Amino acid sequence: MDSRTGLIVLLCLMGFTWAVPVKFLDCGSTSGKVSIVDINPCPSQPCQLHKGQSSSVNVTFNSGVESHTATAVVHGIIAGVPVPFAIPNADGCKSGIQCPIQKQQIYHYETELPVKSEYPSIKLVVEWELRDDNKNDLFCIRFPVQIV
Repeated sequence: MDSRTGLIVLLCLMGFTWAVPVKFLDCGSTSGKVSIVDINPCPSQPCQLHKGQSSSVNVTFNSGVESHTATAVVHGIIAGVPVPFAIPNADGCKSGIQCPIQKQQIYHYETELPVKSEYPSIKLVVEWELRDDNKNDLFCIRFPVQIV
């Protein structure tokens, strides 16, 4: 195999491992506006979350308010019923965001979503909120996933 062919194959393989922006719905962001959601790994949608593994979740948003805190609340919506999802660290100020949050600044929230082995294999919608000091949503997003 010549070097050009090898380079093309390498670039194609790398493309499968990079996160692609995830299609999401805003579910009531009152204190900010989301521009990009990345989940890794997620080469196609709905994102497949593998039992016993973690996926990285990265949300880029613009804050419309000042806040000293940022608290994450995550639910899996199954048949219309929100079921709490445990995340390792609900403190957004320890997840890529330097607090206090300033108005009209862009932030990159970064955290892990662990998928427990005992979770059922199911398709669902994840609802992810990041709340400010007043418990208003800096962002609220929904995106489809499949636990495999």
